[in-house]
Amino acid sequence: MKQQQNNQKKSINSNTKNFYKVIVVGGGFAGLGAAIKLKEAGIDDFILLEKAAEMGGVWRENTYPGCACDVPSALYSYSFEQNPSWTRVFAEQNEIKKYLFDVVDKYKVMPHVRLKHEALLAKWSDAENCWIINTNQGEFRSQFAILACGPMHEPVLPEIKGIEKFKGEIFHSSQWRHDFDLIGKRVAVVGTGASAIQFIPQIQPMVKQLTVFQRTAQWILPKSDMPLPLPIRTMFKLLPLTQQLMRGSVYGIFETINGGIQSPTAMKQFQKLAKWHLNYRIKDPILREKLTPNFIIGCKRILQSNNWYPALAQKNVAVLASALAEIKGNTLIAVNGESCEADVIILGTGFEIAEPPIAQRVYNRFGQKMSDVWQGSPEGYMGTMIENCPNGFLMFGPNVAVSSSAFIIIEAQLDYIIDALKQAIKLGIQTIEPNPEITQQFNAKVQAALQTTVWNKGGCQSYFIDRNGRNSTVWPWTTFKLREKMKRFNLKEYLIDEQIEMKN
Repeated sequence: MKQQQNNQKKSINSNTKNFYKVIVVGGGFAGLGAAIKLKEAGIDDFILLEKAAEMGGVWRENTYPGCACDVPSALYSYSFEQNPSWTRVFAEQNEIKKYLFDVVDKYKVMPHVRLKHEALLAKWSDAENCWIINTNQGEFRSQFAILACGPMHEPVLPEIKGIEKFKGEIFHSSQWRHDFDLIGKRVAVVGTGASAIQFIPQIQPMVKQLTVFQRTAQWILPKSDMPLPLPIRTMFKLLPLTQQLMRGSVYGIFETINGGIQSPTAMKQFQKLAKWHLNYRIKDPILREKLTPNFIIGCKRILQSNNWYPALAQKNVAVLASALAEIKGNTLIAVNGESCEADVIILGTGFEIAEPPIAQRVYNRFGQKMSDVWQGSPEGYMGTMIENCPNGFLMFGPNVAVSSSAFIIIEAQLDYIIDALKQAIKLGIQTIEPNPEITQQFNAKVQAALQTTVWNKGGCQSYFIDRNGRNSTVWPWTTFKLREKMKRFNLKEYLIDEQIEMKN
């Protein structure tokens, strides 16, 4: 167990106003899971800061038509709180949000929640040995911080020449204008990612003309979605083991895909299904050519839809196989010179993944902003702790993303974090932080393992790769290995300071 060199005895004033053992930032599934596991571990001295007026995270923010999960519902839930009442194989947004609210109520989390508290700045103070978190409602302090802000809540807004002078309506898919009627309008959609393939089929029948600006064609698999009849839901409720078996089967399928992504050769075989789907749905050879990707499936996020291709084949839809370059009044001009007229622009341009927005608000012990330290290439230890940020835990940190359910990552990280907190409390540990040497060795192994994967060698430009050309996002091994590595927090891999004095 390696300790820090500074042997001066330090203290924490636990009676300071607004001081807590733990502060959780973020009220989505990661933050909610952290709150539940803290309570379960007997750590009740914590609060959860949520910027909005209600919990919900990404499922509160995204309300666009057709918004649904692209992971089967059986796997898109906490393993300890499965929901037998899902009405579809792939749950829709309102149902997922309701599930989150039901879990909040069941586990009595709200007394710990501070709504409308946006974390504007979080900094570690060596002088006070705690995190200082400034919010729009005042300042809070804690010995430990769990940053559970999630990667998919801050929309990417493209820089397009003339966009500020567009004469019509413009909005991002995550800020959907439900008060605006699209019927009979000329609509342009920028982007063909996970959100666009869900909302475009929903709005296509109502608009006069729909123009899709497609920078990159996507591989689309058929989506095995269907309603879950009442007898099935009743069986899940009365015989929970049946739902557990279904969850296990779905997990096995995703883990097989996740394993396949390690091999470009294997994914080329898997790609045949997506190729068949495209050929089956799109008969027009010109449109089919536009929609055929030039990279190996899995290089970008794997998408699923049964109505995407049929929607694009309709007479009122035009696909421009080019990015949007410029806007002049109501005229939209693509990079390849094609153009269209539009009354409405919907940005299906996704979210900031490779560079987590929270990094703009977190400062280490030297007063350095995390984003400045990273310089576009996030790096940490086990995707959970960052150098020079003692006692700070980051959910969905660098290199923990997997081609599976977000709940696999959430629960693995929470096992790791809660074990760290329990050991710290039991042993009277004041601070825990990554060992730079071990961190460097870990990240060298991660990057080496990624070199042969589809994410790195699949021939595409994806949000997995940061602006420096480094894969700062993905866990290169199986989720079995992820869960095994995070089952126990090994203090020997960290720098710790056990000298603590609590002032009362």
